[in-house]
Amino acid sequence: MASDSRDMNRSHLERARKVLPGGVTTAARFDKSLGRPFFISRGEGSRLYDLDGKPYIDMNTSFGAALMGHGHPKIREALNRAGQMGIACATEFPEQVELAEKVCAAVPSAEMVRFTLSGTETTWYIVRLARLFTGRKKIIKIEGHFHGYNDYLQFNYWPKPGEGLPAVRPETPGFPEESADNIIVLPFNDPGALEETIRQRGGEIAAVIMEPVNYNSGCIMPGDGYLRKVRDITAGNGILLVFDEILSGFRTGPDCMQGYYGVTPDICALGKALGGGAPLSAFAGRRDIMSLIAPEGRMMHSGTYNANAVGILCGNAFMDAAAEKDAYPPLLTRSSRLYEGMNAAFAGARMPAEVKGLGCRFGILFGASAGATPLSYADVAGQDWDMAYAFFREAFRRGVFFNGGWHHGISFAHSDDDVSRVIQVCGEAAQAVMSNRK
Repeated sequence: MASDSRDMNRSHLERARKVLPGGVTTAARFDKSLGRPFFISRGEGSRLYDLDGKPYIDMNTSFGAALMGHGHPKIREALNRAGQMGIACATEFPEQVELAEKVCAAVPSAEMVRFTLSGTETTWYIVRLARLFTGRKKIIKIEGHFHGYNDYLQFNYWPKPGEGLPAVRPETPGFPEESADNIIVLPFNDPGALEETIRQRGGEIAAVIMEPVNYNSGCIMPGDGYLRKVRDITAGNGILLVFDEILSGFRTGPDCMQGYYGVTPDICALGKALGGGAPLSAFAGRRDIMSLIAPEGRMMHSGTYNANAVGILCGNAFMDAAAEKDAYPPLLTRSSRLYEGMNAAFAGARMPAEVKGLGCRFGILFGASAGATPLSYADVAGQDWDMAYAFFREAFRRGVFFNGGWHHGISFAHSDDDVSRVIQVCGEAAQAVMSNRK
């Protein structure tokens, strides 16, 4: 007879805590809604399987990295090829050039590419490159936008209500205090604040970095003309515009959000989906900027595992699958039906919750944040996390896994039946939560 899954999870967590801080390999994998990590035995297609083999429809998709689903045939084939190559790293091979060519062909800002492993690493290099190119030090970032955990940018991504702007605050201890001297934090969708800041301090500012769609705070979208206005302001003042598309990239198509909105930054960060689930990120931009990287230029970028065979071959497989002409329409249609159905389920249960989605990634706003169109992080800082966690727990009990955070999504592997089941479970979970709150 199989062991009770609660006992198995408890024993695994106790074992993990002896050798891993908090019992997890990264902080985000301790699921606040479950009060523990979600231990899995495997993933396949649109599903994750727990230690007992029970399936869950995966609405996390590896925080967006598993856009192809789990174990896509093209990704499996790429992994096999990487194994046959000896899982080579610290070498150059033709497939790296092929992937760079595919990225340059698909992504508007990409004239040259360098490959990395993580978003934190990628944005760190971008900031260094922007400073070298402009000869300036200060960086403007947007409150609520997340760019990894490097010292340059880890300010004001999720401050508690009342602790954000106008205060500029670090989000984690252990960083040099002088890092704050070179960061300016502004609200999203406020071109006036950007224009005034640049009017006063433009000669000090190397770059403006932002998520073109702020999925990391529940999918806050740019207002009409905002991205174009930012593009014009930065271009007119010799300031580089950086789109962090680690999360937003490939959610609406191969040309990413810069193609969707028709606004081309100077540099962009790509990752998560790019590797088809394998560790792979990249930064890509204008040739004159990227040419500053060694050995052509003076700025060092290197790493033993950068552009390794596993990531590169899986990245090629992802780009080939994403480029198929009939790849995105079914995914985007299912996404729209999901959002409409979830919102109807919330309304039917009289739960103050609303999906905000674009492409195949979305957020759910709970409590006072729901029902309006957020323009900046301040509009969602009051998210009712108690309600959110209760909803996620009820969905999990019914076989649907939402991570206990800001953003969720579906993959190419999710079916129409999956979408129907998720909508049904959302209605049941919302009803259960609201009944318990009476």
